[in-house]
Amino acid sequence: MGYQALYRVWRPQQFIDVVGQEHVTTTLQNALMQQKVSHAYLFSGPRGTGKTSAAKILAKAVNCEQAPTSEPCNKCAACLGITDGSISDVIEIDAASNNGVEEIRDIRDKVKYTPNAVTYKVYIIDEVHMLSQGAFNALLKTLEEPPKHVIFILATTEPHKIPLTIISRCQRFDFKRIQPQDIVGRMSQIIAETGTSVNEQALHLIARAAEGGMRDALSLLDQAISFSSDEVTVEDALTVTGSVSQAFLGRLAKAIYEKDVAEALQVLDELLSMGKDPTRFIEDMIFFFRDLLLYQMAPGLAGSFDRVLIDPEFENLVKTINSDQIYDIIESFNKTQQEMKWTNHPRIFLEVSLVKLCHREQAAEISGTHIEQLQHKVEELERQLQELKEKGLTAAPAAAQPTQQKTQRVNKKSYKAPVGKIHLILREATKPDLNRVKSKWGEVLEQLGIQNLKSLAALFNEAEPVAASSTAFVLKFKYDIHCQMTMENSRFLEAIASIMQQVTGHRLELAGVPESQWSQIREEFISTQQMDGTSEVETKEEDPFIAEARKLVGDDLLEIKD
Repeated sequence: MGYQALYRVWRPQQFIDVVGQEHVTTTLQNALMQQKVSHAYLFSGPRGTGKTSAAKILAKAVNCEQAPTSEPCNKCAACLGITDGSISDVIEIDAASNNGVEEIRDIRDKVKYTPNAVTYKVYIIDEVHMLSQGAFNALLKTLEEPPKHVIFILATTEPHKIPLTIISRCQRFDFKRIQPQDIVGRMSQIIAETGTSVNEQALHLIARAAEGGMRDALSLLDQAISFSSDEVTVEDALTVTGSVSQAFLGRLAKAIYEKDVAEALQVLDELLSMGKDPTRFIEDMIFFFRDLLLYQMAPGLAGSFDRVLIDPEFENLVKTINSDQIYDIIESFNKTQQEMKWTNHPRIFLEVSLVKLCHREQAAEISGTHIEQLQHKVEELERQLQELKEKGLTAAPAAAQPTQQKTQRVNKKSYKAPVGKIHLILREATKPDLNRVKSKWGEVLEQLGIQNLKSLAALFNEAEPVAASSTAFVLKFKYDIHCQMTMENSRFLEAIASIMQQVTGHRLELAGVPESQWSQIREEFISTQQMDGTSEVETKEEDPFIAEARKLVGDDLLEIKD
């Protein structure tokens, strides 16, 4: 048999081998021992964190001849057959390439047949979020009430794309990114058993580059072993991962602090000539200064740092660079990192950023001298003002004060709703459209929480839809500030439009209006429609009780109050 990659050879075969997911493995082991295995599970989390491996281990454990057991024995015929894929009762399906309705209908038709070789028939559907809407609908009833001999295990990296009706029918387990120290421990165990020689610091570099994925870490380790000759050194790990050594980062930080533009550009040129990725380089710089800041504020947390090793040079930089300078450097690098995403010449942005940082430090030093001069001038003016007060000559300034306060009050502006846009929506608004938005509003708020937009959801706590058309809807806010914060954030508006398309099937644009302005805008619109001889919106939105009252007493005697 040909060579197999490390992550395939050392794929976990027991729950104890699944590193960094104790909150998942412990729960599953307890369920196995207590014989409380659910009919459906959803494993979600980043790539390479053990979702599919845990699914196969669970399939072996429930079908092991030693069951009930917390770990599969990996010796019986059932365990060995599931491991090598020879038992047809454990079916792995890639939803990325089998995402149609017909594939799910085939599962639904075959699920009623009892397993041939083991106790439970287990369906492992990987990347389940890739299924079409029709496929999800076909899976619903089977997933909720499958036969007693069937277990479904769904795995995904994007749980927010899965319908809530599917999620509610599963026990959900969220796999988290694996900590670097756990990755290093697993790699050390593998190296000890394979007899490979690897530098300890090189392992830490590989673990940091893997960004929480064990599969990525083992792939990088495999690549570093192939690249090296006898021992995997730090330089080998830096070359394979594209990372920058701490020595170079320290040189660059020192050059920025000393305002040495030539040295900073020289370090950058050396790194890029070595083939380092500019995007990876600026990320390493941000994390380096982040660790500088954290070590200044909380030296006791040094053991949890992911990117640096505490050496004498690093400690000297901590004592030399103050926190305000670190704030400015991180902010500047972060802005440069965003700009580099949209350019074909990232080196130019890096060079400009370094030059700007060096000059910013010089400007700060110059401004320090000006501040001292200004302080002396302020003290002199205060002394002169005190003399004027003693002489009774401060009436003119005192008289000017109300004018200044009045100007400030005039300049203060409150949020004004987009009346024209709201009138356009009201002109096309219908009662069914409004009912559809109201019925889905709870799902919209829930999706905001799932997509890490809880701050936006908080603004909508006391907001309600008051009008809707087929293309947009009006949302009434209780507080003006909540309405203003929402309507001035384009990211929030785009998120709401996308979620509306997801839950209602139509992309609906949001128009916000404060509660204090809504009644006036609505009355103005109704009066305008009546003047034009049309009352379409009023009729569409009119309450049936008001309509009946209008028939009984007429418009002259009818008065409507919100």
